[in-house]
Amino acid sequence: MSNANAPTNNATAAAMNHEQELHKWRLILGGHENDGTGVALEDRLLQMDKTLEALYDQDRTGGLGPSSPNVSRWLGDIRTFFPSAVVQVMQQDALKRLNLTQMLFEKEMLENVTPDVNLVATLLSLSRVIPDRTKDTARMVVRKVVDALLQKLTHPTQQAINGSLNRSVRNHRPRHHEINWPATILKNLQHYQPDYQTVIPETLVGYGRRRNALKDIVLCVDQSGSMGSSVVYSGIFGAVMASIPAVNTHMIVFDTAVADLTEELSDPVELLFGVQLGGGTDIQLALGYCQQLISRPSDTVMVLITDLFEGGNTDNLRKRATSLVSAGVQLIVLLALSDDGAPHYDHGNARFLATLGIPVFACTPDKFPDLMAAALNKQDISQWAAQENIPLKK
Repeated sequence: MSNANAPTNNATAAAMNHEQELHKWRLILGGHENDGTGVALEDRLLQMDKTLEALYDQDRTGGLGPSSPNVSRWLGDIRTFFPSAVVQVMQQDALKRLNLTQMLFEKEMLENVTPDVNLVATLLSLSRVIPDRTKDTARMVVRKVVDALLQKLTHPTQQAINGSLNRSVRNHRPRHHEINWPATILKNLQHYQPDYQTVIPETLVGYGRRRNALKDIVLCVDQSGSMGSSVVYSGIFGAVMASIPAVNTHMIVFDTAVADLTEELSDPVELLFGVQLGGGTDIQLALGYCQQLISRPSDTVMVLITDLFEGGNTDNLRKRATSLVSAGVQLIVLLALSDDGAPHYDHGNARFLATLGIPVFACTPDKFPDLMAAALNKQDISQWAAQENIPLKK
């Protein structure tokens, strides 16, 4: 009986899949006369189509219009009909396509948006003009994203950096008070003497004496408008690294001026609101400031996060980079610290830095903890990038 029904069931499933495919294409094509599907939408699919139409067919429908209730209702609709990742894309498209900056100026709208890194970057770029009545809500949105990122990134970052530094100070000729007894016993179990009920520690394992900070880290971050997501992630990672006693972390941001936000690392939300996204770029000025902070070059990792479009003096930029490398600083250039993919960058400056042996590449947040661990352990970062399938820019 079941075998006889099998062809019918297969045919029914195929017909349903075909219908779903037609519905999908009807939503994509927008129902214009020549969309070719011949499909009429009903109920939930029709409502989904209207929310898409309001954003992507605004020339034909009038879009969302200037009415705050319309925008607020639309924000609620997209959260109802689409998954979070799609909602974030549509919110960003709305800001770009419809110039809906009023989304960020109304408390009710901010309460309805789905927070994400790109939205935080947009809020930060507008932080100087957001009305007072909305600032607390804007801060709440930023706090929500920051807390989520801290929860996601703190443990892997601390684990990677602490593990790297612990390995770098492990030694097998420790003084008596430096002996790591649990590790030593484990290392020498094969030398257990039953008659004496003891372990003969032929190999001692210990940790060398530590200074308060074994390494210095300098994050130097371009806060021009194109670097918004990178600034957000840099602030989060800076705050996490500042919580690790074994490293001393500085956070520097720059456009045509330089701001030292190191004192704000204890509160990443305050730090991010200290950023002024959207200015010009003077990289050489920032490098000059960072040079003054470096007291032990051979124990310093400096991460310069910028697209390398220099608005200041390019010759000075190259001279300062050369000077840092010559002094023994481990300099790494990240064209982006974000999930946004390959950035637009200055190829000439990238090629010059590559000739100095400075690795230049874009890095995603999930790779950054391991990158910092490798750098602090003085690994070859170009080799590390190759192992991680990260293309270097030359």
